[in-house]
Amino acid sequence: MGDEHVKEALENYTTAPFDARFPNTNQTKNCWQNYYDYHRCLKLKGEEFESCNWFKKVYKSMCPFAWVENWDDQRESGTWPSKI
Repeated sequence: MGDEHVKEALENYTTAPFDARFPNTNQTKNCWQNYYDYHRCLKLKGEEFESCNWFKKVYKSMCPFAWVENWDDQRESGTWPSKI
């Protein structure tokens, strides 16, 4: 990951809102669910559907970069562990 990517991420960083489905301190499931919901929304509604970006904003603020890169690689290679 390049310095430009990190700089851009830090400039656009916002915290995710509280989600009552995930009240515990461990937010791993919340991170994964919002990543999944974003890509599912894109598949169902298309990239022009602006509301999908809410999920993207949340997962980008919560998920470690390495996880997202790994999940992106899994989706591209067809090894993602869930049906989108």
